[in-house]
Amino acid sequence: MEAIDQPYVTPEDYLALEARSPVRHEYVDGQVFAMTGATLRHNVIAGNVFAALRAHLRHGPCRVFMSDAKLRVAQHNAYYYPDVMVSCDPRLRHLGANDAAVDVPVLIVEVLSEATEAIDRREKMLAYRTLASLQEYMLVSQGTPGVELFRRRGDVGWQAVRFEPGEKVDLASIGLTLEFSTIYEGVEA
Repeated sequence: MEAIDQPYVTPEDYLALEARSPVRHEYVDGQVFAMTGATLRHNVIAGNVFAALRAHLRHGPCRVFMSDAKLRVAQHNAYYYPDVMVSCDPRLRHLGANDAAVDVPVLIVEVLSEATEAIDRREKMLAYRTLASLQEYMLVSQGTPGVELFRRRGDVGWQAVRFEPGEKVDLASIGLTLEFSTIYEGVEA
């Protein structure tokens, strides 16, 4: 992401600009950053995760959102675009025309790329962990197949679990055991 050369932007101004912009931007405490484009591999992996989550959650109280849905992290005065996220917030069951962002996710998924991996592992992980509703943060490698899952352990911190090909990814936050092969379906290892 590259910073746009401009003075401090309020969250309200950012949302108004973003609604009219053909390019997506993330917002972090008054600074606006243009999003980089994704590879087709990235898109297929994120789509696979979305499709599996959507099928699992279809008739329940939770909703799954893709990369064009904004996530508001109030404590960091930020808006991000996670690749996939799930929220069980009852306010999101019936979406209005002006609903602009999710602010209480239970699961966030980021597909790592060379351009975004450091940000996903540091800045975003620190910001996302401030969300009291967040139970799991999943990082999916775009290159060598591998999944890292960070699971909230009450007030004692976060547990990191790594999954390799052939294993099943247990997403306790939504009661789904995801086949590793499902995540990487349609992309060569």
